[in-house]
Amino acid sequence: MNSSVEILARRLFQAGCRHAFGIPGGEVLAVMAALDGAGIRFELCKHENSGGFMAEGTHHVTGAPGILLATLGPGVANAANVMANALQDQVPLIFITGRVDEAEAATYTHQIFDHGAMLAPITKASLTLVDGAVAVLVDKAIAIATAFPPGPVHIDVPISVATMDQGADQGADQIAARAAPQPLAPAPGPEWRAARDTFAAAQRPILIAGVGVLHDDASAQVADFARTFQVPVITTYKAKGVLAENEPLALGGAGLSPLADRHLLPLVGQSDCIILAGYDPIEMRAGWRDPWPADTNVIELGGLENTHYMHRARWSFRCHVGAGLTALGADTGGGRNETWPGGEAAATRQALLAAFRADEDWGPAALVDEIQKHSPADAIATADSGAHRIMLSQVWQCLQPRGLLQSSALCTMGCALPLAIGAKLAEPERMVIGFMGDASLEMVMGELATARDLRQNILIVVFVDRTLALIEKKQRESGFAKLGVDFGATDFVALANALGGHGVAIENRAGIAEAMAAAKQRETFTLLACEIGENAYDGRI
Repeated sequence: MNSSVEILARRLFQAGCRHAFGIPGGEVLAVMAALDGAGIRFELCKHENSGGFMAEGTHHVTGAPGILLATLGPGVANAANVMANALQDQVPLIFITGRVDEAEAATYTHQIFDHGAMLAPITKASLTLVDGAVAVLVDKAIAIATAFPPGPVHIDVPISVATMDQGADQGADQIAARAAPQPLAPAPGPEWRAARDTFAAAQRPILIAGVGVLHDDASAQVADFARTFQVPVITTYKAKGVLAENEPLALGGAGLSPLADRHLLPLVGQSDCIILAGYDPIEMRAGWRDPWPADTNVIELGGLENTHYMHRARWSFRCHVGAGLTALGADTGGGRNETWPGGEAAATRQALLAAFRADEDWGPAALVDEIQKHSPADAIATADSGAHRIMLSQVWQCLQPRGLLQSSALCTMGCALPLAIGAKLAEPERMVIGFMGDASLEMVMGELATARDLRQNILIVVFVDRTLALIEKKQRESGFAKLGVDFGATDFVALANALGGHGVAIENRAGIAEAMAAAKQRETFTLLACEIGENAYDGRI
């Protein structure tokens, strides 16, 4: 017997997948059994949306596509948010669902709707397994999910097809996997020569790195290029750490902070050569629309075709980011000792450090600073959407890529806890810290029980102010009366203890080091409920 779901499971295992997440239903029991038999562990979560973020967490650590499993109907509908997130945040995610057979659906309507039609706008593809072509369809799903830009692909598995014998000639080992694309450098020609000559003559170059650097595994090339040619580096939030943020050339992450923009955008406007390395402006706020004069020398390198019209580039090369930077550097000499002779880039770095100073006695920045002081350099942090994420993305220093995981394109709430659970499953020896607003935790608090069941000693840091702080701030600044942003006080310490973890109340810097040291020794999660006070982000983000 070589069933359809056995082929599906084997191909996913061969793609590097080791974990699947979701909530079972009768229509996917055969899929679950096949995944387990192939060596892919199924993890029960409390909601399909969270399961998708757990799957994303494993991807960021392993590089393999994440797997989300859901039953038909409500299981599929519950995953809509995380599918949209995976599409916008460029996360390769395989979404496997069960479905009734076509003949049954002709008369049986309970829980039935067109999965593919619902998912079409928020996935790269929706495929249905059919008898006789299972291996090919699964390979296509993996290829589409991982092709640039990566994203979610849906596989619908009809009940009768799931257990059909596909025969030895249709076994997973009989279908050759797609060859991986090879790194592509810019083609030589007059456009490349002009771009090369412009960079060679530039005195004030700057590089903006985006998520495409991660897809191309080009962080080392970005860092080497920046150091060799003394090019300051701005990153999007997802690309934080492609150049270690404690280095003098690192100008930190940009995206959603008006305060950071007030320093970074004028510097970008002064540059005589802007290099865009895997930069996708989907992560950026409106201030980054046309952020430089029309006649600026801009060299764009990466796999994304510029059809978004958020910015213009004089030269745009569809290429592997690392290969493009290597070629640009090889063609322009052995390096530079100095750029920005007026010291503007160094001054901007110092201004950013002063703007987001973390030496306050207490507050959200002090909390992040104190946590980082007692965290190893390779710790993985996750962040939910909200005011705390904007501030955190400026204060938290990433020393390696994928050191801070978040939803930065869709900016969805409720992601930090499941991202942390997934990352910890994939690399249990690394410290994993989830930074959450109190409203975000209340959206997904059931997943604390998932962390308990998995015996994970992740650290959950909750910014407690009993309001939707970012929306309240915008509401107040827009002249509206406060409405619909405040909520009651939850006893998060009691909640953590009730769900099998360990809760600690934090009101100042003292005690954080002790709480973190104790957390490392537990076989369950530790939650720090940190009171930060009212309007704590005013003037800070």
